[in-house]
Formats: sequence, structure tokens, C-alpha cells
Amino acid sequence: MSDVPLMTLFSAPKPFTHPHIDLIQRNAIRSWKQLGEEVSVVLVGEQGELAEQASALGVAYLPGVECNAYGTPLISSIFDLARRVNASPLMAYVNADIILLPDFLTAARLAMHRLPHFLLVGQRWDLAVQQVLDFSAGWEQRLMETVRIAGRRHPPGGSDYFVFPRACYQHVPPFALGRAGWDNWMIYEARRQGWAVVDCSDAIQVVHQDHDYSHLPGGQPHYRLPESAENVRMAGGALAIFTLLDANWRMDGAGFLPPRWSWKKFLREVEIFPLVYLRSYFLAQLVYALFHPLRAFRQLRAWLRARLTG
Repeated sequence: MSDVPLMTLFSAPKPFTHPHIDLIQRNAIRSWKQLGEEVSVVLVGEQGELAEQASALGVAYLPGVECNAYGTPLISSIFDLARRVNASPLMAYVNADIILLPDFLTAARLAMHRLPHFLLVGQRWDLAVQQVLDFSAGWEQRLMETVRIAGRRHPPGGSDYFVFPRACYQHVPPFALGRAGWDNWMIYEARRQGWAVVDCSDAIQVVHQDHDYSHLPGGQPHYRLPESAENVRMAGGALAIFTLLDANWRMDGAGFLPPRWSWKKFLREVEIFPLVYLRSYFLAQLVYALFHPLRAFRQLRAWLRARLTG
């Protein structure tokens, strides 16, 4: 085997101080280790105990992440640091509460051999996990049986994982980690660049371990925080809020397929055509106003109010 791994899998965990967060992050990272030596797992952050946690889990640790004025790590810095670790052809950012199975690496390897530029994203399964997972032989089957009985399929919004070739995402805005908007920008940027955005919901099964929002300021969901609004602004506003509906490919166990077409999908492609294919933000705003007149009116009113009061 080459000294260069196939994939650098990187993440910026929350502090391990909360007992339940500690448990689910350890479960997740241990599942990543099960992917084998082709995957280099890297934890990025500045938490005092993160170096110790990474050492105990047998994964790499990268300090020096830049933060915003709120002390929140920046996605741009996380991506830059992870890219310097090695020369792996694939990069994968995964949220630190996500359990991965072997199909994650299988799908990534297939995409690498079939597509020059791509982004793999997909839905997750939500599951309440209150115990340390047993990773002895057959753990994948046991876990998915539990998911079948007690899990819930998360709605197709953003994604908890992003797999892409090293050449992609060389320049990422300084988004705040763990806040809304940046995951939607990942899909938007891939479509804007003409890359294949592959919805792997039928090919990659990932399990999100439920948790509360006690680690966030005021215990609020991330989409209510000022940093989320700033993320959306940096992404390009409401026009850049792309979801799994905006994928232009999908993958199942057999390989790559066109997206499932419906009236909703057709109308969405019409809506984003000026932005993705014509690169015209002005035309995109006009079309957005036609599709979402009430939202466009509210945004215009907010803009005018800000101008008059500023």
C-alpha cells in the first residue's frame, strides 16, 4: 500500500466535556477508524483536551484553526489545515456525530474512478444513541437493524458529509462552523462550477446520533444564531441555499444515475438556471422573485429598512 492514503477524513469536534457529546463523538470517530488504512482521520481544533482525545482514539490532531469574533472555528481554516496533512486524492469533511459504514469508502472510490470533479452528499438516519457502540464483527448489521427499528430518515435538506477530490474547494469563504448556510453553499458552489453533485442517499448509509443544542449559545438551534445569518450572507444570500434537491446525479448500489425527475425538480432547475448556467445574479434575483414573491418582498423591505436606518 502507498504511504499516501486514499482519503483524508477530517472534522472539527465539539468539546468532549459534555458526557453525551463525548460518547457520540467517540462512537463516530471509532466508526471512521473502521474504514481502514486507506483513510487518514484528522481532528482539527483548538480545544485544550482535543490533542489528548485524538491520541487516545488513535487519530491525527491539527491545532491552529482560525476562529471568528465569537470564537467559532472557521470552515476555510479547517479545510486549509486538513489539505496540508498529506497528498490524498480525496478529501471528506464529516460532522463529528456521524457514524460511517464501509459503503462510504466504496462510493467514494467509485466516484473517483468515474468522475473528474464531484461532490458526494446525502441524507442521514437519525438515531438516539445512549451507549458506547460495540465494534466487534458484525457491528454494521447490528447497527442498521437498530436503525431499521428505531431510526428516522432525516428530511433531504443539507448534508452531514462532503466528499470531493483534492482539486475542488480550494477557496472557501470564512463560514462559521456548526451554523446554517455553509453546507448549502457547498452544493451551490459545486453546481456553479459544473461539478457533479451526487446524491448518495441510496448508496451511503450514515447515522446521526441525536443530541440537544446545549453546546450552542443560549441552547438555541444553530439557524437562530447571528452567525448563521452571516454565513448565509457570505454564501450569496437566499439564492445560494441549495439542498439535495439540487443534485444533478444520484448513486445507488449499482452506480450513477440521473436525478429523479418530478415537477418540483423541473421547476427548481428552471429557478436556478440563471445562477448556475448563466452566472447572472441579477437574472437569478428576478427569477427568484417570480418563484418566491413573498420572500423577495420581505427581503427587499428588510434591505430598504437597513438602508434608511443605517
